[in-house]
Amino acid sequence: MRLQKVLFIIISLSIAYGSTSFATSEAYDIIIRNGRVLDGAGNPWIAADIAIDDGKIVKIGRITNSANREIDASGRYVSPGWIDMMDQSGQALREVGYASNKINMGVTTLIGGEGGTPVDAANISAYFEELQNKGISVNFGTYYSATQARVAVMGDTSIDPTTTQLDEMEALIEEAMLSGAMGITTALIYPPSAYHKTENLIEMAKVVAKYGGIYASHIRGESAELLTSIAEAIEIGEKSGAGVEIFHLKAAYFPNWGKDMPRALNLIAEARARGVNVAADLYPYIAGGTGLEITAPNWVYADGIEEAVKRLNDPKVREQIKKEISAGPQEGWTNLVYSSGGWKNVVLANSYLDEYAGFHGENFETISQTLGRDPADIAWDIMLEAQPNRPVALYFMISEEDVQLALKSPFTSIGSDAASTLKEGDIDAIGLPHPRSYGTFPKIIADYVRDQKVLSLPEAIRKLTSWPAARMGLTDRGVIREGLAADIVIFDLDTIEDTATWANPTAKPTGIDFVIVNGELVLDAGFHTKRTPGQVFFGPGYQNK
Repeated sequence: MRLQKVLFIIISLSIAYGSTSFATSEAYDIIIRNGRVLDGAGNPWIAADIAIDDGKIVKIGRITNSANREIDASGRYVSPGWIDMMDQSGQALREVGYASNKINMGVTTLIGGEGGTPVDAANISAYFEELQNKGISVNFGTYYSATQARVAVMGDTSIDPTTTQLDEMEALIEEAMLSGAMGITTALIYPPSAYHKTENLIEMAKVVAKYGGIYASHIRGESAELLTSIAEAIEIGEKSGAGVEIFHLKAAYFPNWGKDMPRALNLIAEARARGVNVAADLYPYIAGGTGLEITAPNWVYADGIEEAVKRLNDPKVREQIKKEISAGPQEGWTNLVYSSGGWKNVVLANSYLDEYAGFHGENFETISQTLGRDPADIAWDIMLEAQPNRPVALYFMISEEDVQLALKSPFTSIGSDAASTLKEGDIDAIGLPHPRSYGTFPKIIADYVRDQKVLSLPEAIRKLTSWPAARMGLTDRGVIREGLAADIVIFDLDTIEDTATWANPTAKPTGIDFVIVNGELVLDAGFHTKRTPGQVFFGPGYQNK
């Protein structure tokens, strides 16, 4: 009887206190102990442990249970995984799913940007299935490109679509939305995307709006045309009902540094005040990077690529283009050479040619002096000789003050405009040696939080986590809450550093110790584990076929 009475008391106490001996001995998958937890919503940090089980955050607070793996985060910060709002990894992930440069930066989710999908609309479902079956270390969602639809229907020339052709493009966009695209994207600075007219984009964006998606754009111009280009993006959103994301916001026109960025931010803020769902992302660098083809005006490409090659081989055409470069801004073309302040601020990044490899990292004015040739001729010769590769350059066209002003805006998030790498330590898969591929996210914390104090730490983390998650409808992550997906970054504020530079753009950052994706350690004590727990994220129109 005495033994029965003791057992009865033990069982009664267990029920009363909501626990049993089985619960206290059960091990979680991972426990992060003693961290300074930033919830991602902009709140100050709290001291807490975090328990992770079956891919989810299951407890926050003081945790007495054990775990299969325990991480001591004493003196370090614990935040939700960071989200790259303008990624270029759509094709790279098909080849190598590890995304090591992104994981090393603390990024757990990529949103594929202006290039759209690496497959046509009919194959998007199969593409997503391929990524999931192959295995990826990061979460991934993507837009479909309106220009993909345009080229599929009418080729790469500048002609206007007929009503029937526009209907066909809209049908492709609808197919993409039903297959899981998050919206449509444009890159209106580049032909043939540059040939889209506003009224047609409004009609295409209406298809996206029907499903609650986003119209995302590398806007028509980021230099002298910045304000009218932002106004166009806002108009497309306002008239179609689609949300609007302005990619890599920048005031890339040296005569207007300090003037255009505040005006641009005001335009966006005014649109938001009247109910337009518009926001922007940016990368924290004073140089952009893109192909050398942008150094020639859009009319050169208006009749297709074959005709463009003929024109660029014609000395008379070249002389005409040189005059247009010197003349400055003109309608229908973003003159990046002029906007950067001349060829001295345009740096050859990757020519894909052995003949010019020794000039990588040199500006075109210096290359011109060495070779005794006009810098424009050198750029176009490289472009033509390197086909089918796309030679790229760095265009130093942004002021540091404008970058900081944009960062302070509450509606901006962060996008690297870079692809994942096929091999750790190599340049990214689009072939552009820009430090943003390896440094964007740690630079935000090291430079703009710790060193320059442009942002508070909680606000910077909000921009990297809950704000982009909310923008993209990722309701199960972006904050540290019990029951949500366990995408987590652990970093040391004292030692975090973006070591990637213009001279050494592929240097691995420091101070990011652990990265967890969907409850699995993908970065463990600074080393990639080769695990692939990433998920494909589908857009709001997705219908599982």
